[in-house]
Amino acid sequence: MSPCRPTRLTFRRRSVYKSRGTSPVICLMLQGRKEMRVGQQFVELHEGDMLLVSHDLPVASKITQASSERPYQALIFSLDLSILRRLYEQVGEAATNRDRATSVSSRKADPAWTAPMVRYLELMKAPMDAEVLGPMILKEIHYRLLLSPIGGMLRNLLSVDSHASRVAKSIQWIRSKFREPLVVDELAQIAGMSQSSFHEHFKSVTGTTPLQYQKDLRMIEARTLLERGVPSVSFAGFEVGYESPTQFSRDYSRKFGCSPKHHLARASWAKNPTGLLLPCCQRLSRAK
Repeated sequence: MSPCRPTRLTFRRRSVYKSRGTSPVICLMLQGRKEMRVGQQFVELHEGDMLLVSHDLPVASKITQASSERPYQALIFSLDLSILRRLYEQVGEAATNRDRATSVSSRKADPAWTAPMVRYLELMKAPMDAEVLGPMILKEIHYRLLLSPIGGMLRNLLSVDSHASRVAKSIQWIRSKFREPLVVDELAQIAGMSQSSFHEHFKSVTGTTPLQYQKDLRMIEARTLLERGVPSVSFAGFEVGYESPTQFSRDYSRKFGCSPKHHLARASWAKNPTGLLLPCCQRLSRAK
């Protein structure tokens, strides 16, 4: 598909636990409210807020306000690192960070950020305009976000040999091998740091430790498998790298607040007499 067409935008009407892709993304809240947790960092998003996630992070999110009259809606936009790198070379000193940046940053959306996004969306109605104007508007979107207050870690990521860019390399390695035992010394070598320095900068970027990051990836993948209806809880645990079903169930329950059996059952259980699938905690209290 032509890169000039507005294809980087995705509308979301529901919340998910997931591991992000490798490109930075922004999320514009159109309607409703949402909570997100990344490592130790907690973010609450309201209508009109914009979130930028610079690194590939396991994100746990939950819709906290939505109704049939006003359903949750959000616009997800994937950023293009090649465009960002070219812009970073152009803007030079203007992209230098002065404040401490985080990989997950949010604030009320500035009209200067949203206006080009609206124009980009409108190109869907005009293919010729999309071919001619699409690349320019796309570049403007990236430019506005790169220099915005929420773009601090994005600028760090693009800086050659920065701690953020080194940590990004180790994140890609963990993501590709999250089922395998984690050797922190190997990760530190990939990042070109000592172990102590690597731990410090990894936590600064991701908000968590390498081991917890891997565990979060495993848990999110396991939940996806369970909700697809895999043969058993043990099967899901083994698929994501656990050798002990007991340890897997313990970690899973701690992560999601419900046992993996609950989420596996959701894929196959018949509805209860009220016609609703009760939350885990309500079924437990009823059983007592």
